[in-house]
Amino acid sequence: MKIYDVVLFDLDGTLTDPAIGITNSVMHSLAKYGIEVADRAELYKFIGPPLHESYEKFYGFSADEALQAVEHYREYYRVKGIYENLVYDGIEELLIKLNESGKKVILATSKPEIFAREILRYFGLDKYFYYAAGANLDGSRTDKAEVIAYALEAGGVSDKSSVVMVGDREHDIIGANKNGIDSIGVLFGYGNREELENAGATYIAKTVCDIEKLILR
Repeated sequence: MKIYDVVLFDLDGTLTDPAIGITNSVMHSLAKYGIEVADRAELYKFIGPPLHESYEKFYGFSADEALQAVEHYREYYRVKGIYENLVYDGIEELLIKLNESGKKVILATSKPEIFAREILRYFGLDKYFYYAAGANLDGSRTDKAEVIAYALEAGGVSDKSSVVMVGDREHDIIGANKNGIDSIGVLFGYGNREELENAGATYIAKTVCDIEKLILR
């Protein structure tokens, strides 16, 4: 295994479990269109990918309708949904160990950067991150490859061979591959082994402890 000096983390489904907040926000937005969802689990597929893409893919919204739906989503999310979130067990301990070992830890999420930074601050995790990179509120820079490229530039990272991306969905793995960096696909989030392996994950981690073993050995 390589020695990694820089660790990029996805947020939703990797550092935190945002299921309640995200699904409540999606339900709020869909209600504006007369769409009711009986089973919250049907909306877990919204966790990870850029929101506007999910409205288009799963509900057939046009590009303009999807952007409007995102605005309805944020009506709930920015007030309440953002805090309906839980840090996965062992994550803070992992971040502490990475910091103590001298690793540069950077957030790379397709969530709007302003929301991502607030989540890190709310849970007291912001102090472990060198930089928090995310999307823009206007819907730009939501593609994961773009976010990762931005995160590497903002973090002053030039040696890509020393970087690994940690995430739970295929978007994290594909984005890492497009940037020429290794990746760890995690199974405790909202992706599955088949999705992550098909996307080309360098490693698979079942647990938070497995991430530690892969990076710190």
